[in-house]
Amino acid sequence: MVYSMRTAIYPGSFDPITNGHLDVLHRATKLFDRVIVAVAKNESKHPLFTIEERVQMVGHAVRHLPSVEADSFDGLLVAYVERRSAQAVVRGLRAVSDFEFEFQMALMNRKLNERIETIFMMPKDTYTFLSSRIVKEMAQLGGDVSSFVPAHVRTALAAKFSPNPA
Repeated sequence: MVYSMRTAIYPGSFDPITNGHLDVLHRATKLFDRVIVAVAKNESKHPLFTIEERVQMVGHAVRHLPSVEADSFDGLLVAYVERRSAQAVVRGLRAVSDFEFEFQMALMNRKLNERIETIFMMPKDTYTFLSSRIVKEMAQLGGDVSSFVPAHVRTALAAKFSPNPA
């Protein structure tokens, strides 16, 4: 019997990665042998952090998880999933408002490649309100984001919004 490693791609902009993202990721590691957190190069979103900074922050956040790696991709997600020999895409759903967009994307991806499954996962209820956008706004206004992001991300946000950049 030949064993095939079950691999999932967890794509997103991760600008920055939050504890909500990490909660979904931990859940995904229970279902898959390997999870690749794929940071999307999407300049139309005008990210606060560069692609390199985001991949580095994700890598730091997952370094204790041996079955997880951080990577980046550009272009069609289904092409990246194929390149990485993955079987599934993991997407987090916080609220009903996320569902419509995510459902449309999943159907489009299925149309492009019916072999790739999309798995929707919900974070803990304590993270359902959390988004990278909200975290950035809080940090920019001087709010304490320490319960929403890993410590190294909080430090990176503080550096970005410091009135005296180094």
